[in-house]
Amino acid sequence: MERQLVVISGRSNPRLTQQICEVLNVEIGRMEVLRFSDNELSVEIEDNVRGRDVFVVQSTSNPGNDHLMELLIAIDALKRASAWRITAVLPYFGYARQDRKLKPRVPVTAKLVADLLTTAGANRVLTMDLHAGQIMGFFNIPVDNLNAYPITIPYIREKYGDQDLTIVAPDVGGVERARHFATRLDNASIAIIDKRRSGPNQVAEMNVVGQVSGRTCIIVDDMIDTGGTLVKATESLLENGAAKVIACCVHPVFSGNIDERLQNSALEEVVVCDTIVIPRSFRYDKLTVLSVAPLFAEAIRRIHSEDSISSLFK
Repeated sequence: MERQLVVISGRSNPRLTQQICEVLNVEIGRMEVLRFSDNELSVEIEDNVRGRDVFVVQSTSNPGNDHLMELLIAIDALKRASAWRITAVLPYFGYARQDRKLKPRVPVTAKLVADLLTTAGANRVLTMDLHAGQIMGFFNIPVDNLNAYPITIPYIREKYGDQDLTIVAPDVGGVERARHFATRLDNASIAIIDKRRSGPNQVAEMNVVGQVSGRTCIIVDDMIDTGGTLVKATESLLENGAAKVIACCVHPVFSGNIDERLQNSALEEVVVCDTIVIPRSFRYDKLTVLSVAPLFAEAIRRIHSEDSISSLFK
């Protein structure tokens, strides 16, 4: 028996969900979210989901606590409505930066979120470019961690592929991501920014390791938050002789006064994906937003039909 596919959207990124449904050629599932006067959330699934394969799309982006709670309540509602399988689709997985203990008496919140999703009733998780790969091990259910290479690399290759490219990791932890990126671009070398922090979201010192003089440098990362690291890295690369600097990051977290920082920076272009809705108040002329809807739609189709996900990236 073939199960019916149902795709439901939370309120974090309904446009992305609509685009996913258009690619899949299915109607978006109906879900009503109510907020009581004391700010409690209530969710009602308005379609019959009994025995169906349900995908709930919700980035836990700002306001992260509200979006996370909404997702958990929706999963619980689907479980109690007898959905056959519930897949939590998180284009952006919030709290991913709290993935380990860096000092005593601090939480590992990414593990807590994994436990909450599983306890709520999720049977599977589909996400993109986790901040750290080990987060997949926090779950006791299957996790598919997509990466944005099939979306970002063709764009970079078409626009900058005929130039001398250096792929830059903004910190030591991003070396593997930079290496994967570089291997998919002909003749691309790798450089690393040796970054030392003085506190959260504060960078004290940066040194460039690698050859960047006269080259087009592409900083690759999983997200842009306040933009402090990105702007300082750009300055360091230009001081070391880089011809131009482009940022290619997946999740546009965009907090604080990042639009002002980017406007005043020497970046040639900032490329991001639409895993998070960019606020209407954000203003930056050199921003390019690439859609991940086709990639998520194909991943959902393959999960639903029990086909391979990994072959998407070969």
